[in-house]
Amino acid sequence: MAPYQYELPTTGAVSFTDICIDGTGSYTVALVEATTARANLRSILKEHKHGAGEKDYLRIIKTADGYLPHIYSIIACVTAGELSLRNSPVFSWRSTLSSRGFATPSSRTDVPSLYADLAFTLLTLAYAYSNLSSVTLAAIGQYELERTISDAERKAKDEKLNFAANLLARASGVYEHLAERVLPEWDKAIGATKTERPPELAKVVVTALAKLAVADANQLAIRKLMTRSAYDSTLTPGPPLPKSHPPTSLLGKLYINASSLYTSALSLVNAASPTSNDSKEVNAHLRHYLSDESTFCSAMSHRWFGVDAGEAPGRCGEGVAFLAWSKSELESLKENKLKLSVGKATKEEKAAKKDRLADELDSAKVFLKYYQKMNDSVHFNPVPSNAEIRGKVPEGRVAIQSKAYEPPMPCFGPTSEEGLRRQAEAVSLEEITGQDPDASGDGGAD
Repeated sequence: MAPYQYELPTTGAVSFTDICIDGTGSYTVALVEATTARANLRSILKEHKHGAGEKDYLRIIKTADGYLPHIYSIIACVTAGELSLRNSPVFSWRSTLSSRGFATPSSRTDVPSLYADLAFTLLTLAYAYSNLSSVTLAAIGQYELERTISDAERKAKDEKLNFAANLLARASGVYEHLAERVLPEWDKAIGATKTERPPELAKVVVTALAKLAVADANQLAIRKLMTRSAYDSTLTPGPPLPKSHPPTSLLGKLYINASSLYTSALSLVNAASPTSNDSKEVNAHLRHYLSDESTFCSAMSHRWFGVDAGEAPGRCGEGVAFLAWSKSELESLKENKLKLSVGKATKEEKAAKKDRLADELDSAKVFLKYYQKMNDSVHFNPVPSNAEIRGKVPEGRVAIQSKAYEPPMPCFGPTSEEGLRRQAEAVSLEEITGQDPDASGDGGAD
């Protein structure tokens, strides 16, 4: 499967020497360096949007990482009173998740506060992680189906598959940090002032993106689990399963967990998408992706629960019910014109999604036919109703979790390494002399 691919935003130019007042002159060079770091990010995003050929997401990640310590530093300095603002800064960023922004990619949104710039930079970082994951997967292809692949080549591509999954886990962690730390701090900073924000800066939407990323990561973890058995299953589809196949009950639980994550993300996105306002509505591409992947993973979980039941004594009828349910879900996706949207994915990637659906539907039919025949001729177990079989779905199981994001240490200001060192030295001096090191010799000015 290909993870959801994001259209990266672009941003307008900013000069922090114009925005900030440095009363002591201590941060003149630092503000110039911050402006340069942000200009580098703006430049690479503009180049990414208008450039042709292969996209260099790793370079974007490094550039965003290079700017983040600067914006964290400025926020810390303003909070501590070491810098002040000439007025409330406004940053121009292009929304890429709103219905309006998706339809008119040249439009930008003005968002106030330093936290707005931090939030969009973190979004850009998470988007780039996800897109780099997609690029990595495209490079390794369906290697698990190759007949002539060597053990060394398989191991190398297994590691790249793990890398792709870990990138998504990192993206999820960035979204969680944004939703749980940065957006609340932004709200606290602006107080009762109401600001219009694009949908990607709504806490519920960012939380949904975190769930989406980790759900995609879990699908890749399932693929990794099945790489050894994938080739054997292709040679002889359907039962009996090859000895290299993972436990079917485990696969079912992993898929049901992924499905629940997509479903939860979709509910959050829908709750934040008023249909009367295109600027606040999350675009249909993302919503279709969440809906389709939720249904697909649900169908896959029911297939593996069906196989697990079909092989267990006295449960063949239950297996038939699960497999019929799986087949129905996969057919519903097909009947919906295979709308497995992948955002800005290429035609090849969309075709791969459709091929995946067709292959899994064929497989579900093979398993269903086999267990129906076994039940009708050997076992004669009652086939549960739809309501009964729904009550037999076990709880999901997590394959991979989000990786917590650790914000970088500011590169200047009171919370930087140098700033903390100065504070520690000042405290030590005060303990030794009993005098405030910042106080003047005559006891201070009146």
